[in-house]
Amino acid sequence: FNAIGIELLAPGILATKARISAQYFDFNAFKNVIKHVESLDYEDKNVHKQYFFKHVAITQCAFSDETETAIACFNRFMATSFSDRNVQILLTFALNAILEDVSFTRKDGQYLRWDHRSGRSLKSSFDKGIIFKFKERMLIQLNMMLDDLSQYKAPPTTSNLSLINGSCLDELMKMNANSVDLVITSPPYCNRYDYTRTYALELAFNGADNQMIKNLRQKLLSATVENKSKYQEIRYSYLCINKLNDFERITELYDSQEALNEVVNNLNYQKNRLNNKNIPQMVQNYFFEMNFVIHELSRVLKPNGKIVMVNDNVQYGGEEVPVDLILSDFAKSASLNTDVIWVLEKGKGNSSQQMGEHGRQEMRKCIYVWSKA
Repeated sequence: FNAIGIELLAPGILATKARISAQYFDFNAFKNVIKHVESLDYEDKNVHKQYFFKHVAITQCAFSDETETAIACFNRFMATSFSDRNVQILLTFALNAILEDVSFTRKDGQYLRWDHRSGRSLKSSFDKGIIFKFKERMLIQLNMMLDDLSQYKAPPTTSNLSLINGSCLDELMKMNANSVDLVITSPPYCNRYDYTRTYALELAFNGADNQMIKNLRQKLLSATVENKSKYQEIRYSYLCINKLNDFERITELYDSQEALNEVVNNLNYQKNRLNNKNIPQMVQNYFFEMNFVIHELSRVLKPNGKIVMVNDNVQYGGEEVPVDLILSDFAKSASLNTDVIWVLEKGKGNSSQQMGEHGRQEMRKCIYVWSKA
């Protein structure tokens, strides 16, 4: 299909590029690449420092010395052994995919969890279990990719893919109205997860430094307690394209959403009892931005087009936030019909901290289907 992808974080961009490269790559040639990987010396202490992993503060001590050297040897191998861009992308993707498995870290909701063997000063004695040797894990990854390639037959195609590295808040506004047949998306949830922390290894590997990661954290759709309001930025964007009236109209719809106002008022009332006082502001920021995203998606959607969105409801201080109903109400105000809200059979439990005070309450995990008349 002709497609447009909008993605802010480098790992998502890399995954998509690898998917594109895979369909133009020869199976036997990739088999040959794996042979080279297998015979590589991963213990060469003379590898130049330029090939070593460029750590940021949050990733320091993520790998053993042995793994640090192995990564550097593999980076040198990628940089000096192949001129074919598709090979480089697939190997880069493979390395990106195994970073967590060969590290002392594990993604754990809002942050990276650290194994006690990392040498970091830690409060817990968490043990993530097996920490793979680099070469062993890399060969598993490459052979899995080879198996995928052996089963994949690329059909003749004249389709175009436009891959945009940026925020949907900025990029959707640049797209033509009535130009897209179908939108499939899973935006960040309103759950305090900070993807710049959980994906810190992958971001650093893809060239992000400390300041870039801080900037990305603010650029993401607001879903963490550290996000600042984007009100002025969004207003200025609409002003620049002479659509300030649209900005004010969409803002007014946000201000008048009764369920959201009730949730925010309740959260503000018990702010001092919440485990973070910025939660009410985060919830406001999240829905303010998602309201604009939904209106822009509706604008670019063709008549009879559909939007499929995956999202979860959340809970704070015993207060359920009906994300599905609030966003579907925004969709209605953006001239979209709610065809169906599919609810997964098994929902999501509230956090362990909230269970102690409020008991177990299962939140809806949903897929919304909206259509444009």
